[in-house]
Amino acid sequence: MAEVKLIVRNPSGLHARPAATFVRAAAGLPAAVRVTNLTRDPDRTSAANSLLGILALGVARGHEILISAEGDQAEAAVEALRALVESGLGEDLGPPEPG
Repeated sequence: MAEVKLIVRNPSGLHARPAATFVRAAAGLPAAVRVTNLTRDPDRTSAANSLLGILALGVARGHEILISAEGDQAEAAVEALRALVESGLGEDLGPPEPG
C-alpha cells in the first residue's frame, strides 16, 4: 500500500470541476485508489474514481486529504495524483494561505 497526505489549496476545494479532473485521472490508473478527508471525517473514504464519492467527502480549501492505493503500480498512482492535486487540478491556486 502507498499513501500520501496533502493539503488541498484550490480556492473552492474539490468542487465539481477539479473533482472531475481528479476522478478522470484516478480512473485511468491500474491501482485501487481511495481518498479520505482527514479534516472533516477521517473514518469515511471514497473510491478515487467515483465523482459522487469525492464530492460527498466535502473537501474544502485547507482540508487535509489522504490518498491511498493498493495493487499494481500503487506508488506511481499515488505520486501521479499527488502531483495533480499540488498543481491545482487545472485551477489557479492563487497565493498560498498564511501559516
